[in-house]
Amino acid sequence: MPAQTEVVVVGAGLAGLTCALTLQEHGVSVRVLEASDGVGGRVRTDVVDGFRLDRGFQVLNPAYPMVKELVDLKALDLQKMTAGVAIRSTRTEELLVVADPRREPQLLAQTLRSGKLHPASVASLARWAAPALSTSNLLANVEDDVPRHRSMDDAGFVGPLRKIVDGFLAGVLLEDDGSTSTVFTQLLVRTFALGTPGLPAQGMQALPEQLAARLTTPVELGKEVAEVGSGQVRTVDGEEITADLVVVATDPTTAGHLTGRPVKPGKGYTTHWYAVTHPPTDLKAVVIDQRENPGPVVVSSVVTNVAPGYAPDGRALVQASSLWRGGQDPVTDEDVLRHVGGLYGVDTTDWQLLRRDDIPYALPAEPAPFQERAAMEVAEGLIVAGDHMDMASIDGAMTSGKRAAEGYLHRRGLLD
Repeated sequence: MPAQTEVVVVGAGLAGLTCALTLQEHGVSVRVLEASDGVGGRVRTDVVDGFRLDRGFQVLNPAYPMVKELVDLKALDLQKMTAGVAIRSTRTEELLVVADPRREPQLLAQTLRSGKLHPASVASLARWAAPALSTSNLLANVEDDVPRHRSMDDAGFVGPLRKIVDGFLAGVLLEDDGSTSTVFTQLLVRTFALGTPGLPAQGMQALPEQLAARLTTPVELGKEVAEVGSGQVRTVDGEEITADLVVVATDPTTAGHLTGRPVKPGKGYTTHWYAVTHPPTDLKAVVIDQRENPGPVVVSSVVTNVAPGYAPDGRALVQASSLWRGGQDPVTDEDVLRHVGGLYGVDTTDWQLLRRDDIPYALPAEPAPFQERAAMEVAEGLIVAGDHMDMASIDGAMTSGKRAAEGYLHRRGLLD
């Protein structure tokens, strides 16, 4: 006879965990099934030779609304990065720094010396970013949304500062052609203006683990689902479960396989993780390359400058992330090592490659016009949650989980 519960959540990523916590808060019985050996979905951390390696370079922005609502940042011991970027330029042998003077006043002199803050460029950036930095409802502009490269061109945003912003956003949006929605980009810019991203002291997986620890019914790990239907789940090991609601909160590709729902296009990237004896810089900022045709790396950082606990004592950890373009092979180890050495201006002969993470679907694409939310219901008693249903971000994943739970609670009369 099939097992019964009120709600089954398939997938213990941020969306699934948020959904389960929201249901639990209102007294709903819920089972969370996770195929892998740990919670987090795409937000995982592995220990390799004593180094903490996130699965792809990720950061946590404390300004995300759902993070403010559900996450104990003090318990995560969030280690803040510099609110700015470091730049490899052809003009100087040193890395140049461009930082937010409000949050990094100690770097104001370096920022001014960079020579990148031409008055015309600053004014044009201010024009483009004005909606993001105001209290306006950005979603009210969705009908007029255009790709970000077009809105920047329309604002007259050109010159060295435009190149810096494009370089930084390439690492955030995982695209360097300006194809992402302007509204979506400005929503992210707003969160960067309100909060300084960082890393949990014990790795990014500490975030989903904190959420999972609050569940009274533990996540069932190693519980792969073979089939879902309206209020029905069948696992690979043969268990059959009936429920009022099934929430498929897996990665987009698995969700498409289980439900038959079309998979939203996504963007990929590759992260190389290096163990080094001496950090190539003491900066806590991400480093981008502003030279002509430098190589594949869009963003790099010395992770242990931000969060020393990512490496054993006396060692440093460097990450270098490159775009994985659709239809192309991932970057080679040789090209990345050559580029990252030039990026920092150091000899990388003794750098040890700990791991490379090839992630074909890291973020859902967000083209213009921006669609904030997609309809979750596949059939009666079967819905889909995840960042591909809301904003392509940690906040979007958690928001979708909360939205999935609240829809059920409203139908049950458990939430006004």
